[in-house]
Order: sequence, then structure tokens, then C-alpha cells
Amino acid sequence: MKKTVFTGMGTAIITPMTKDGIDYDALGRVIEFQIENGINAIVVMGTTGENATIEPEDQAKVIAYTVQKVAKRVPVVAGTGTNNTQHVLANTMAACEAGADAVLVVTPYYNKATQSGLIQHFTMVADVSTVPVIMYNVPGRTGCNLLPKTVAKLAEHPNIVAIKEATGNMAQMVEIMHLCGDKLDVYSGEDALTVPMMAMGAAGTISVLSNVVPKESVAMTDACKAGDYKTAAAWQCKLLPLIDCLFSQVNPIPVKAAMAAMGYGEDYVRMPLTPMEEPFRGNLLFEMRKLGIEV
Repeated sequence: MKKTVFTGMGTAIITPMTKDGIDYDALGRVIEFQIENGINAIVVMGTTGENATIEPEDQAKVIAYTVQKVAKRVPVVAGTGTNNTQHVLANTMAACEAGADAVLVVTPYYNKATQSGLIQHFTMVADVSTVPVIMYNVPGRTGCNLLPKTVAKLAEHPNIVAIKEATGNMAQMVEIMHLCGDKLDVYSGEDALTVPMMAMGAAGTISVLSNVVPKESVAMTDACKAGDYKTAAAWQCKLLPLIDCLFSQVNPIPVKAAMAAMGYGEDYVRMPLTPMEEPFRGNLLFEMRKLGIEV
């Protein structure tokens, strides 16, 4: 039987860093800020956490620190995906040993894969994982699309419980729901589609937005869970200008700038990413102030 990892709003948290390494003090404050504001899950070492440029040993330390800091107050989902299946297997086993509640595995990027290869890849990961596996489909970043019929085949695996869908293609997301039924949870990977997706039956969102406005983001998904889509839609519209700013340059450049302005670490991203540029930064801070955020 499928295990639901969480419903509602899960934050794909940033990894605060300096040129000298991980800023664990700021990371701890980010985690507490999220939990204090009612977030439903913490997703660590995802795209927003800059997993592509953090060494494997540091990734393992960040995951272990997050698990310890969260202390079972909400589920911790650990990003373990890369474009090398053997590395994904090792990362996944390490995350399981660290106490993560689930793993988030992105489709292999750059070298990509056939649909048959994707089935084999995710099956191998699910076979070694001792916790539920959430697939992550974001073809805009990976060049690889996990098609609905492939998702449906993978949903037959007892350890593959959900997919984070970040295609932005509502028709594809709806087809996944149609093919998979109650075998698989769907999470929106697009903050701008949280309410439409939950109206269609998605379990929630894995979010960048909620780094900055966790309380408001949770209010939006709570309204969805209560069936109050008028209130949820009002939140979606109110937050849309901030969402647009958070994706005006490559994620996590804008959210790092936003969180730094709020006092959560330095505005530092690892190369090849670079700090947010003008006029994008000014627009971001303007929208944050409109929502009453002190920056």
C-alpha cells in the first residue's frame, strides 16, 4: 500500500554557505523558521539546496544535520539524485542511514536516458532504499522527461510512492493522475501551479516560495486541503508576483538573495551560479516589502 510522505507544503530549503563552506548556524535557523511557521515537510539537498555543487561528503553531513535538527517534527526528504546511477544508489543508502524519511530522486540530467533506462534507474534506487522514493521530473533542467506511461509503470513498485512534477504541463500531470490513481502521490514542482494542482488532487507542493513566506504558503495549501479553493486561489494570486521574482533568474539565485536579505546567511551561491543581478534584485525586494517582509 502506498505511503504518503506528507500533504500540503514542503519546503525545498536553501543551503546557506560562505566561501569557506556550509553555514550550519544559518541552516539551523532556516529549519526552525520553517517549522515554527507550520511547514509540512523539509526537503534538503534538492536543486534549491545546490546539491549539484556540494561535495558528496558535505551533502551527507547536511542531510544528517537536518534530520537531527528537525528531530521528527516533520518529515525530512533528502535529495539523492545525480546523473550517475551508482552515485545515486550510494547517496540514497547514506540518506537512509542518516534517518531521512524519504528520498527525492531527479531524472538523470545531461546524459539523459530512454524511458526504459529511466524505469531501470528508478527501480534500482527503489530496490536499495529503505524509505519511500519520490521521483522528480524537471525536464527544463535535465533535458529528460519522465512520461506518464513510464510513471505509471514505476508506480507499481511498492517503494515508489510519489512524483514531484515540474514540467509546468498540466495535461501531463493530469494524465499521470489518471493512469496512476491512488498508487502514487503527485506534488507540484511549480509554485505558480500549487492551487490548480491541488484542485486536481495533488498531495501538495515541493516549494521554493515557502523558503521566504512559509506561513502564507501553508495557509494556501491548508485552504486547499479544507476544500476552500476561493481562499486558496486568493493566496495563489497574492503570492504570484513574488513567485515570478523568485524565478526571474535561475533557481536558487533569487531565493538565496531573498533569504540573505531576511538574515538567513550570506547571499552566496556556488559557481557557476552567480549572485542576483539588477533590476531583478530590486524587483524581488520590492515584492517582499509589499508582503510586509522586513528587508
